Amino acid sequence: MKIAVFSARKYTRTYFDRFCGDHELVYFDAHLSKETLPLAYGFPVACVFVNDRVDAEVVRNLADNGLRLLALRSAGYNHVDLQAAAECGVTVVRVPAYSPYAVAEHTVALILGLDRKIPRAHARVREGNFSLQGLLGFDLHGKTVGLIGLGRIGALVAKIMRGFGCRVLAADPYAQPDDGIELVDNPTLFARSDIVTLHCPLTPDTHHIIDESALRQMKDGVMLINTSRGGLVDTPAVIAALKAGKIGHLGLDVYEEEADLFFDDLSDQIIADDVFARLLTLPNVLITAHQAFFTDEAMTAIAGTTMANIDAFATGRSSGNEVTPGAVRGDAGE
Repeated sequence: MKIAVFSARKYTRTYFDRFCGDHELVYFDAHLSKETLPLAYGFPVACVFVNDRVDAEVVRNLADNGLRLLALRSAGYNHVDLQAAAECGVTVVRVPAYSPYAVAEHTVALILGLDRKIPRAHARVREGNFSLQGLLGFDLHGKTVGLIGLGRIGALVAKIMRGFGCRVLAADPYAQPDDGIELVDNPTLFARSDIVTLHCPLTPDTHHIIDESALRQMKDGVMLINTSRGGLVDTPAVIAALKAGKIGHLGLDVYEEEADLFFDDLSDQIIADDVFARLLTLPNVLITAHQAFFTDEAMTAIAGTTMANIDAFATGRSSGNEVTPGAVRGDAGE
């Protein structure tokens, strides 16, 4: 099949070329959006990533121009209008699991980096400044970690944090009892946790699950981590909580308006997003650009599963990774 691969960086091509088989892959650096959709005209398959904008207008337009399959190289599917795809007869497939270890380990890296002020300490040493002033951290041992979401990634974060000697709480309506993890509701988790970390998919029910009301329920000086989806967090509310001291540390690998920022080199440009620019000025904020998923193992699994999904579709088989409008839950994190 002829496949239009959007948001394709050099590393994307390296991994997908290994699994292309007899398929023809045509790579586009551009994100898929209503402005770029003519690039995909005539392709029966479009392969898209998390910041491609596949709304109803894009889906219908592409379906009218030959699209039959949307192959997501991600677990999340909140960027795709599944109802429009179903109405147009377009099949949507995803990669439900690749390396939950990658995202879980990056989550813990953000926790440690913020706690022990690693970026600031490294910058000081490079400048010959060996003062410890302002670098005071805290022991993770004995702290309470609250997980919003206890899927594959959340469960791994829980296991790692228990290894540090942390108490672990989790709020997840789908979770089964797990030894060593106390299942609680959101308000209880917010009130008791020293660290709150997000590991749930972005759905209408979880959009802005961290808002002004949730933040008011948290401990003063709480650490908040998000490696799932930017839309889980009301960023202006979080900035207000940072300024007020309610949030003591913030670690983000995702951002609600990241589509115009992440995965591109903007180092010679002025960041026009004033909310994001404000975050960058705060010394207790650590941001990475949606890289939690980015390991060799994860990229290999993403490419392999995506091409296997396409192989199945091409031969009239179900891959088992199809996503329909009735889907309400998926494993967060890319």
